Amino acid sequence: MTAAVAVAAGVLAAGASVPSAAAAPSAARPDAVQQGLDALVRADGMPAALASVTDGEGRTRTYTAGVGDLATGAPVPRDGQVRIGSNTKAFTAVVVMQLVGEGKVRLGDHIDKYLPGLVHGDGIDGGSITVRQLLQHRSGLPNYTNRLSDEIRSYEPRELLDLALRDKADFKPGRGWKYSNTNYVVAGLLVEKVTGRPLATEIEQRVIRRAGLRHTYFPAPGELRIREPHPKGYYQASPGAPFVDATEWDPSWAWAAGQLVSTGSDLNRFYSELLRGHLVDGPQLRRMRRTVPAADPFAAGARYGLGLVSTPLSCGGVYWGHGGSMTGYETRGGVTEDGRSVNVAVTTQPGSAVQKRMEDIVDKALCSTARGGKR
Repeated sequence: MTAAVAVAAGVLAAGASVPSAAAAPSAARPDAVQQGLDALVRADGMPAALASVTDGEGRTRTYTAGVGDLATGAPVPRDGQVRIGSNTKAFTAVVVMQLVGEGKVRLGDHIDKYLPGLVHGDGIDGGSITVRQLLQHRSGLPNYTNRLSDEIRSYEPRELLDLALRDKADFKPGRGWKYSNTNYVVAGLLVEKVTGRPLATEIEQRVIRRAGLRHTYFPAPGELRIREPHPKGYYQASPGAPFVDATEWDPSWAWAAGQLVSTGSDLNRFYSELLRGHLVDGPQLRRMRRTVPAADPFAAGARYGLGLVSTPLSCGGVYWGHGGSMTGYETRGGVTEDGRSVNVAVTTQPGSAVQKRMEDIVDKALCSTARGGKR
C-alpha cells in the first residue's frame, strides 16, 4: 500500500499499558474502558490508545494504554492532542449552520448561487446540488481522495476539488447517500466566499472560542508539528509491517473535511455544547439532527444528519458525534442526550475490526455511566 492509499483511507512493537492516574480502577472492579484500551494495544497491536469519559454529573476520567513514542518508549500524554480527522466536518457544519441562522446561507439553495461555475463536471452540476445535500453526503460528488498522488505534500482546497471533478458523479443529487470528503471541501469554500475570511478563522472564532475549547486548533498552512503534548501517530503499510512515524505528514489534504487537531476532552466538550444548543440555535440544531440512513464508514444502524452522526447504544437510545480517521490517528466517540460523553483514539489507522472494537468501548462507557448503570 502506498502512502497515498493510506491517506485516501483516512478519509479514513507495542508497549505495556500505561493507565493515567485519574483512571486507575479499583482492584475489586476492573474498569471496562481501561480493559478495552489495553486490548487494543496488546491484542490488536495499536501503538497507543487514549480515552476521555465524562458521566452525566460532569465527572471526567482520562485513560491511556501503550506508548506515546515507539522509538523512545515515552508514555502516552494523558488527554494528549491527536489529529481528529473527520470530526472536523462537524465543526465545518456548525459554521455553515450559524450562517444559515444569520440568513446568509439557505440550506435549499444550490451551491452555484454562492460559488457560480465552480462545481461542474461529468454528471455534476452545481446548479442542482443544494447546501443541505453537501452537508448530508447526498450530492453525488465523487471523493477526491481517490485521486490523491503518492507524494506527501501541501494541497490547496481548490486543487482538492479539481481532483474530484475529474471523475463522474456517483449519483444524481438527492438520489442516494455516499460519504465523500469533497462535500466538505465545497462547504469550506462556501464559508470563505460568504464570510470573506479563511475557514480556519471562522472555525476558531465561531466554534473553538465559543465552545471554550482550550486544546483545539486548525493547523496553519505548512504547520506540521502538533503544538501540545501528543502521542506520535504511525502509518503501517499492511498488517505486521513496520510502523512509520507519520506524526508530521502534511495534513492539508483533509482541510475542511479533516484537518483539525484536538483532545478527547475537548471533543467531548464540543459535542456537548453543540447538543445543548450553545453553538447553533434551536431550529438549526433540529435541522442538523434530521438524519438519513448511513453506510460505510459508520457503524451498523448509524444515521447521518448535517455533519452529525447518530449511533445506536446497546442500552437504548443513541449517541451523537462523528468520528474521524486521519494519517496516524483514528477517533471514535460522541455524546448522549443527558450529557454523557466519550472519545477513544488510537495512534494508527486500523482496519474495520479494530474500529468496531473502538465503537464497542464507546458503547460500554456510555452505557455504564447511564443512570442506574454499573459504575
